[in-house]
Amino acid sequence: MTGPPAGDGGTSVPVDPPRYAVVEAVSRAIAEDVLPLGDLTAALVGESLHGSVDIVSRADGVLAGRACAVETFTQIDPALVVEWHTPDGAQVGPGDVVARVAGPLRSLLTAERTALNFLGHLSGVASLTHRFVIAVRRANPATLVLDTRKTTPGLRALEKAAVRAGGGHNHRGSLSEAVLVKDNHLGGVSIGDAVVRARRMWPGRMVEVECDRIDQVDQAVAAGATVVLLDNMDPDQVAACVTRVRAAGTGTLVEVSGRMDLDSAPRMAAAGADLISVGALTHSAPVLDIAFDLPPVAGGKG
Repeated sequence: MTGPPAGDGGTSVPVDPPRYAVVEAVSRAIAEDVLPLGDLTAALVGESLHGSVDIVSRADGVLAGRACAVETFTQIDPALVVEWHTPDGAQVGPGDVVARVAGPLRSLLTAERTALNFLGHLSGVASLTHRFVIAVRRANPATLVLDTRKTTPGLRALEKAAVRAGGGHNHRGSLSEAVLVKDNHLGGVSIGDAVVRARRMWPGRMVEVECDRIDQVDQAVAAGATVVLLDNMDPDQVAACVTRVRAAGTGTLVEVSGRMDLDSAPRMAAAGADLISVGALTHSAPVLDIAFDLPPVAGGKG
C-alpha cells in the first residue's frame, strides 16, 4: 500500500527536477535506445493494437522520477496516456501500482525500458536517502542529510530531485553556487586568506572550509566561514569540534563527511553535527525494482 511522503515533517519541498533537465536527459536516453532504425521488435506487433500497462513496485522504497517517465511516454508517442496513483516522495511496497499507462501497444513496448530505467534509478536514490534520513533523525532530529556532487554525469539535477523526494537536502549543485575550500585548494592559499578573499569576491555566497584538524576548524571559524566541513573524523573528534564552534558564537555550522554509511551517520548526528553529506546517496544507491505488468493482449497476435 502506498505510504505517506518520505519528506520531513510536512515541509513542502519541490521534488520535481527542472523541466529542461528532464527533456534533455530523456531525449538522450531515447536516442540511445532507438537509433538508428527504431524499435525493431515492437514493429512485429500489430500497428492497430492498443493496450494498458500497470507500473508496479516490486519492493519497499520511495518513488521518484515521475517527470522523466511522463516525458519518456510523451516523446515516444503523445497518444500514450498516464494515470498516476502515487506522487514522488511517497513510500511504496511490493505490489503497489504506482501508475497505469494506456495507448498504442507498440509505443508502450518501446517506452518501457527507458521509463523504468529512470523510475528505478531515481526511486533507488530516494529510497536510500530516506533510510539515511530516518537513521539520522532518530539520533538527532536537528541534523540534516545532504547529497554531494558525486552524481552521474548529465543526471545531477534529476538525482538531486530524487534526494529531495527521499526527505534529504541538496548541497551545492555546481561549482558556481558556493565556495568550498578543500585540502587541495589550501596548497595555494591559507584558510584565513581563502575565507577573506571569498567574502570579498562573492559576497552573500556560502563559504565552507574542509578541515581535518581541530586547529583548522579554529582558523576557519575565526575567519568567518559559514560552514566547517569535518572530513574523516571520528565521533569524539566531531563532538570536540562542535563544542569549540558553538563556544565561538559565530553561528558557523558543522558539516561532517567521509565514508558515511547507515552506521556512522547516526553517530555523527549524535555527536552534534548540523549537516551530514553522503556521497553514497547518488553514487551507490541500488535500483528500486519497478516493473511493467502488461495484461494479455486481446485480438490474437496481430
